[in-house]
Amino acid sequence: MTGNVLLDTNVVVYAYDRSNRSKQQRALEAMRGLVRSGRGRLSAQVLGEFYRVVTGKLAPALTAPDAHSQVTSLAQAWPVLPITSFIVLEATRGARDHRLPYWDAQVWATARLNQIETVLTEDFTDGQAIEGVRFVDPFSRSFDLARLS
Repeated sequence: MTGNVLLDTNVVVYAYDRSNRSKQQRALEAMRGLVRSGRGRLSAQVLGEFYRVVTGKLAPALTAPDAHSQVTSLAQAWPVLPITSFIVLEATRGARDHRLPYWDAQVWATARLNQIETVLTEDFTDGQAIEGVRFVDPFSRSFDLARLS
């Protein structure tokens, strides 16, 4: 297994979602494997979206103090990539040229500008690639963390 992997918000949220045990288990396995290998990356965007989802959309929702604690833990355990003006500009280009929703384009731009070839997400077609960034669905039957390159 070589190369870094950026996690999208949905993967991190599923690790805390007790309503879907299958996805929770798959998300936890992927996250643990990436922590062990040192290849996993998060973005500041993912941390913010995670907080919003787990306090407002997850059932049962985390309390604000619990969510803050989890964001703090994630930020300490994972390298976190900042959102810069260059990423925003690249995201707007991705939205324009590839017709991506803006927030998905920002995940793509973060990976692209940080030379990360793989994004774990269920928001794109499994295996889809855009300008050197490949999207892999960790919840697909064929997913194998050890085979990511």
